[in-house]
Amino acid sequence: MKLIVEKDYASMSRVAANILLGKMYQVNRVNLAITAGNTPVKMYEYLVAEVKERPYLENVHFYNFDEIPYAGESGFGVTMTNLNRLFFHPAKISERNIHVLDTENYQNQDARIQADGGLDLILLGIGEDGHFCGNLPGTTTFADETTLVRTDSIPEMRDILIAEVGGDESKCPDVYVTMGPKSVMAAKSIVLFANGRKKASIIKKAFFGPVDSAVPASILQMHPNLTVILDAEAAMELDVEEQ
Repeated sequence: MKLIVEKDYASMSRVAANILLGKMYQVNRVNLAITAGNTPVKMYEYLVAEVKERPYLENVHFYNFDEIPYAGESGFGVTMTNLNRLFFHPAKISERNIHVLDTENYQNQDARIQADGGLDLILLGIGEDGHFCGNLPGTTTFADETTLVRTDSIPEMRDILIAEVGGDESKCPDVYVTMGPKSVMAAKSIVLFANGRKKASIIKKAFFGPVDSAVPASILQMHPNLTVILDAEAAMELDVEEQ
């Protein structure tokens, strides 16, 4: 594992953007699975400026690694709506370079990625409970590939999903889809980033504690090409030797 600790959120966002850009500049096709949420907001600001209207980056293809549909609605769910808002639309990424995962095609996701040459990099965040993608404790196993998760899989799941769909219970779906741990671990490289004091405890537990299914992100320790990017606050519980 390569651990990168930067002084603040802007600095760590710049590092994450630079790593993605380094992949994008390759000659051959590049396949990237990227995250939505709050952590990548600044990183996408940097990326948009670098990739917008750059025809020499047409070799770069993007994948969402999970999706929460809005109940009673067709079209994009939570993840793709946010990725469109944060990155795809402002960067003017062509639709032919965006490969959407949803509840209709999730069973073909792993075969599709393999046929495309595999993921060169997957960019992840981490939840305070140790989840990554849609792999919350108690919802998937380390052996799962891309899978469908039911709302009733864990007691607190419905409250979590209601928050994800903007607090409107009527839009809370019965299921969502996610790349499972096995699918994520198949990526050639993994980059995980986190910021803020509230992530400090889980960073310590997930990456410097035992591999434990109760902390889903702990499995990422086993990947041969893992980079963890933190700001100073997210790294505050790590020992000097660990940093």
